[in-house]
Amino acid sequence: MEYRCIVTGLEGAVARVTLNRPDKRNALSLEMMRELIDCLGGIGARRQAAVVVMDAAGPAFCSGHDLRELVDREASDYREIFDVCTRLMETIQSVPQPVIAQVHGVATAAGCQVAATCDLVVASEAARFATPGVRIGLFCSTPMVALSRAVGRRRAMEMLLTGDFLSAEDALAAGLVNRVVPAERLAEETLALAQHIAEASPFVIDLGKQAFYKQLDMPQALAYSYTKEVMSLNAMTAQAHEGICAFLERRPAKWPG
Repeated sequence: MEYRCIVTGLEGAVARVTLNRPDKRNALSLEMMRELIDCLGGIGARRQAAVVVMDAAGPAFCSGHDLRELVDREASDYREIFDVCTRLMETIQSVPQPVIAQVHGVATAAGCQVAATCDLVVASEAARFATPGVRIGLFCSTPMVALSRAVGRRRAMEMLLTGDFLSAEDALAAGLVNRVVPAERLAEETLALAQHIAEASPFVIDLGKQAFYKQLDMPQALAYSYTKEVMSLNAMTAQAHEGICAFLERRPAKWPG
């Protein structure tokens, strides 16, 4: 399908998905969220790309939900908006490719949720993160799910209760961000990270990503029981055989399809 709110492209093994409502600070309208779900689902199904980079046009990464869609609606309308938002977050983590958020400006409310949901985050030194819903009478309850799983409990609660911004450096210290880089090197550093990840077997990356999220909320004994089975099956694959042989023979791996 053709998209009105996002722009997509392919750079070698890296798919780029750009939030493209700069005049609205890339607010997540229903239309944009549905486009993102469709786009990411298609990238996951086609497997042309090994990694996805999500960036944004304009001065902001994403300002959260489009507040114009949250005024004077029926309960069913609100449920639909938050249901679609939840499906977007689930899609980000369920597609086989790692999704890297490239954050150059503010990421607030559901925009912070997007960043926290992505598998990795590379941020510019100018990036800032916040969940300020409490200041407008709408607590960031759904962003809280992703945020509280990405940072410590007390840091998450402080962000949710105050709505204050977290600097890129503080977000790095809290675990919300993987890397902070100068603004002029943001795209370059993010692409380099994506290309480095893309060197590994896409099959193994997919296997590992899905196992990572499944084991997170398991009790430790159950997590070990599950992951030892995943690793045993992984060890039997052609990818593992090729990777181990290539390492022992000191040559680049040639991943089987």
